[in-house]
Amino acid sequence: MMARNLAPPLALVALALCGCRETISYNEGNIDFEPERPPVEPQGPVAPYTGTNAIVLDAQARFPTGLDLHRKVIWRTCTPNGGVCHNSKEYPDLRTPASFAAAFDSRCNVQPGEYSSVFDGCEGAGDRMRFDGSFGGPPIEIAWIQHVAGEGEGDGPTDENSPGLHIKLASPAGGDDRDQGWGTAHFVRGFVDGGQVMDIEFASFNTEWRKIGDGSHLVGRVADYQLDQVQQLVAAGIQEGDANHNGMFGATMGMDTRLLASGSPEDSYLIGRIRGEMYDSALPGSRMPLANPPLTIPEMLGLYCLVEGFPVGGDEVYLSNPIDYNNCSYSLAPEDLNLLGNGVTWASRVQPILEANCGGCHSETEAQGSLVLSGEGVYERLLAASLQMPDLPLIVPGDAEASYLYMKLTGADGIIGNPMPYNPLTGEGRLTEAELGDILTWISNGAIEDQ
Repeated sequence: MMARNLAPPLALVALALCGCRETISYNEGNIDFEPERPPVEPQGPVAPYTGTNAIVLDAQARFPTGLDLHRKVIWRTCTPNGGVCHNSKEYPDLRTPASFAAAFDSRCNVQPGEYSSVFDGCEGAGDRMRFDGSFGGPPIEIAWIQHVAGEGEGDGPTDENSPGLHIKLASPAGGDDRDQGWGTAHFVRGFVDGGQVMDIEFASFNTEWRKIGDGSHLVGRVADYQLDQVQQLVAAGIQEGDANHNGMFGATMGMDTRLLASGSPEDSYLIGRIRGEMYDSALPGSRMPLANPPLTIPEMLGLYCLVEGFPVGGDEVYLSNPIDYNNCSYSLAPEDLNLLGNGVTWASRVQPILEANCGGCHSETEAQGSLVLSGEGVYERLLAASLQMPDLPLIVPGDAEASYLYMKLTGADGIIGNPMPYNPLTGEGRLTEAELGDILTWISNGAIEDQ
């Protein structure tokens, strides 16, 4: 179909410019053809939930379709400030229904940053490296690569912290038994072309290498003139098979975690990051979301039921279909979807955080601001009003943004003084994002006192 040119003809523009008047009639807002929209895939009738559970009824009323869940929960929670958290520059992109649907059955991500925050199930197959020279042999999978800057790179005794280019391999390098030698490291990546597995060499680096331990850890000397080359090499995005440096190669071990696994919320990495755990084990990294309140139980139920009913190969079209709360297995006990889990409770998590970080200045013997956050009766004191701002309780169950203690911990606007905890020796003080996230989760879910 040929597109219509809606701009006014040049003759009419000329008339207007010369001061002549011409009456022009526009048919504003109407088009004379039917837009071609993607067809909605047929789906069998979905019987609505007619039980009495208030959580299920609330979720069904607020999030009847996947599109509603994306707009009211995913977009609001995961893409604040115009998509600053999960947008086109921050994987996974969750801004649009199409990008949200694309997260289904996609591999979970290995984000740059602290290697300790990488989950084994998110590790892909590593690139390989082969040597010409002293440590020659067949290509070996790369566990991880890191440049440690410093004086005298490659001089003196070599260990895990020595300056130089560190490359950890899945097995010892070949060659003779020497611990030191010159050679060129060639970086190789496999790809599939026309059904055939091919290799491509995309980088190389020549220097003097030293072995650590059994020879699976090599450290290369980096001369001043090689700094730019090494920085470009590290920035090239070499795929690491053991990105979290724990000796486990996720892809090699058959771990293939999906961002959202169709039909299986328990196997979905994004849900695991929201809960802080998968398979009854804590996930590395901070719980999500960092910048917004955690999901409520009805919101979690909507997400679980959507994932459980999402078909393999589905796309954004399926998001317009009703979420089947009636047949969703999680509708039987939606209360179990609360984000407290076994790890974020008052006794096992929140109280120890306060005692470890705040007890020194807020103990029974030294209570700055007359606030005691250690010993007996702490929970009861948290429900009382703040002495600094009597209009604000220390904790408002269900509303962290109105809780003076949480506002003080995060340095919220309107709170006088430094954020807590504060170290007068360094002028710094702040809980980790994981600790703040757990306190936020605990308050938002009712700040329950449990054992």
